Amino acid sequence: MFGNPSDAERHDRTPLGWFARALRVPGRERRILVQSAKATLAATAAWLLATVVLRLPQPFLAPYAAIFLVEATVYRSLRGWLQQVGSVATGVLLAAVAGQLIPWQVVALGGVVFVGLLAGSWRRFGDSGVWVGVTGMLLISYGTAREPVLLGDRLLETAIGAAIGVAVNTLIFPPLYGERVAAAADRLATALAALLESLSDLVRRDEPPEDLEDLLNQAQDTRSQVLAAEEAVGLTREGRMLNLRRGRPADGAHHERPLRTLLGLWPAVSQLITAVRTTAGRQEHPFEYPWPDAREALADLMHRLAGAVQAVAVVGEPVALDECRALLEKLERRLVTAEEDGVPARLGLGTMTLPARHLVEMLRDR
Repeated sequence: MFGNPSDAERHDRTPLGWFARALRVPGRERRILVQSAKATLAATAAWLLATVVLRLPQPFLAPYAAIFLVEATVYRSLRGWLQQVGSVATGVLLAAVAGQLIPWQVVALGGVVFVGLLAGSWRRFGDSGVWVGVTGMLLISYGTAREPVLLGDRLLETAIGAAIGVAVNTLIFPPLYGERVAAAADRLATALAALLESLSDLVRRDEPPEDLEDLLNQAQDTRSQVLAAEEAVGLTREGRMLNLRRGRPADGAHHERPLRTLLGLWPAVSQLITAVRTTAGRQEHPFEYPWPDAREALADLMHRLAGAVQAVAVVGEPVALDECRALLEKLERRLVTAEEDGVPARLGLGTMTLPARHLVEMLRDR
């Protein structure tokens, strides 16, 4: 039905198709499948250890904690282990104090929940802070707050479950996000190149368009790609922290430098958009639309820059800048020597040439 297998995979949204992609293709689907299997393994192991080996009564906290500690990154798992054990210990302590000092269960419950939620808002507890109030509430409602042995069991269950979750996430296919960096670099390069091509087409026109809404929408879409790329870089770097698999191609390190280069290009491209908008609204300022032959050279420069930007995303691909430099030198000579253009037109040309020079310099120094 479809032109090739990749098209079929992309259009197959059924559960079977999703599962098939997870088995065949490294990426989001496979990572979700692996992490789900790891969480299942961690929860089962924690339950068996708590019930069969340690024979703890009501060991529900062990598998519960194990599941939540199979985090997106190894670093988050280790940090979460400390936060969760700390928050549960605080909740146990609150319940013990309330159980000893407050004879009425409903009052003790309300007090523990209130104080626990306040204590859990401490930033050191992170997302696990809610466990302070929840743990205290469970212990008070189950009537175990006055039994030190059972309180100790709850703390032990949580520590065991959390430790197993951390161990499973750290030792069994610890998650890496290298494909995110590669995909983000490809999408951002494509968006920036398309934006430069649009600017090139606009500058070639004899008259600038009065409505630049399409250009602004395209710029906003590119800005969204920039934010997504920054998020991908942050998650990938965190994924390599304390990860036993770091240093492999899957960790994305070889794609990170091209992506940093592309992120660095965005301010200059944004300035170029502003320059085109400035010359398009020339009735309100001294800038004037450059002369046709100057615009043609500037449009050619933007077109060549689009190709260079697209090449940045391909690891090992040479980025040709000779023609960009030649066009840039031609434009800068015109700014200095072409007095017949008039000052307003030279100002208009200069305001678009400057960010183009920044792009060439950043691509050269990448």
